[in-house]
Amino acid sequence: MHLRLWQRLFLAFAALSGVTLVGFVAWQQTSFRQGFLNYLNAVSLQRLQAASERLADQYREHGNWEFLRGNPATFEQLIDPFGGHRPPRGLDGTAFPPHRDVPAEGSAPAGAPPPREERPHFRGGPPDSPRAFDLRARVLLVDAEGSPVVGDERIARETTSLPVEVDDKQVGTLYLRPLPPIFGGLDLAFTSAQWRDARLAGGIALIGALLLAFAVARWLLAPVRALTAGMHALTAGDFAQRVVANGSDELGALARDFNHLAQTLEQHRDARRRWGADIAHELRTPLAILQGEISALQDGVRTATPAAFDSLQTECARLSGLIEDLYQLALADAGALEYRFAPLDFVELVRSALELQDRSCSDAGLTLESSLPDQALLIRGDARRLGQLIDNLLTNARRYTDAPGRIRVAIAYGSAQLRLTVDDTPPGVPAAAIPHLFERLYRVEASRSRADGGAGLGLAICRAIVEAHGGRIEALPSPLGGLRITVDFPLTAETPT
Repeated sequence: MHLRLWQRLFLAFAALSGVTLVGFVAWQQTSFRQGFLNYLNAVSLQRLQAASERLADQYREHGNWEFLRGNPATFEQLIDPFGGHRPPRGLDGTAFPPHRDVPAEGSAPAGAPPPREERPHFRGGPPDSPRAFDLRARVLLVDAEGSPVVGDERIARETTSLPVEVDDKQVGTLYLRPLPPIFGGLDLAFTSAQWRDARLAGGIALIGALLLAFAVARWLLAPVRALTAGMHALTAGDFAQRVVANGSDELGALARDFNHLAQTLEQHRDARRRWGADIAHELRTPLAILQGEISALQDGVRTATPAAFDSLQTECARLSGLIEDLYQLALADAGALEYRFAPLDFVELVRSALELQDRSCSDAGLTLESSLPDQALLIRGDARRLGQLIDNLLTNARRYTDAPGRIRVAIAYGSAQLRLTVDDTPPGVPAAAIPHLFERLYRVEASRSRADGGAGLGLAICRAIVEAHGGRIEALPSPLGGLRITVDFPLTAETPT
């Protein structure tokens, strides 16, 4: 049988409540019986204190205990003048209100002891055993030397004792036998009634606890049910699904994480759709140009001159570069882009890239400036991929900088990392567009020329290379008026081989 989560939670609450209530009722009854028995023993000890004072007076009058030896009747009278039927008193000595029932005709007078056969007996004891509340059968008197004077000699000496003192001198000791746990039919009936009431109260409390556990289990798992429904919707492709994320507990945090996941999946789906449309557009443009020029050559509209073939070659190169960039990004996404890491001098690598780009920048009417440290700065990386990174950054700056302009490259370093900075002059990039510059196929059409620009994949490839080297790349407004690209790499203490 498969139980749902809320059902298992309810059963766990129910079991815990049941065990707790049963244990509490059993403990309460045991504690009550023991406490009530201790209370009765304390009352008996208080009554015995008065008996000790009477015995002390008699000892002072007779001078010894000889008057009690062999005289249990006198001893019982001194122990309990009321014969076991004195009005009950509390621990503070206050008498309870007297019984006001009028005895029936022919019944014994008030205060008279009941017939011996009607007295309650100790459970399991002989039929003629004395009543449990009668002190006379529960007391042993010994003299100063410890010899029994009168009373039941079977009373253990380890039981509760009370000294009998005359003029600050102990002349004897009274030993009191404690009451047994259950000492008669009336007491057993009282205990049974208490146990019955406790079970009734426990049953009612258990039913209330079960109802509360059912409600709490359903309430606690309501967010889980909502998350389950949302997960089914995501599985079916409904990425617009959201759940209510109330509260600051773990379930609330899980609901917020679910909403973030759904939003991320929705964004990725939209990005994938845009990605497919953009790729198709970027591939269609050079292909359309190639088809048009070839058709013009075939129809004789355009003469097959070297210039015409150069134009065809340019479009083929652009198409080939776009396909290569797409291939590089696909490899980066799959983690299959090849890297051969080794310690290398990053300053020398940048200096070599600047030399290669200097002529291209001059032809574009741009001045290439550099500020490089004289010392070597070692990082662990792939020289070919890092060269591709620097070339992409310089090419991007050259394509989108108006002539006459400047491109400035600088390297700063600290104790643990270095920073490469590439600045260019206007046009700049709107602040809203800067966070999207490293997205694939993204271009700022309003400020960046598309006629001379690429497909918008260069910076995306740069980000993949930087992240593979454990670095960080960021775009910012440049102090020169254009765009600033910063790249941070961790330094290494390894020596190049």
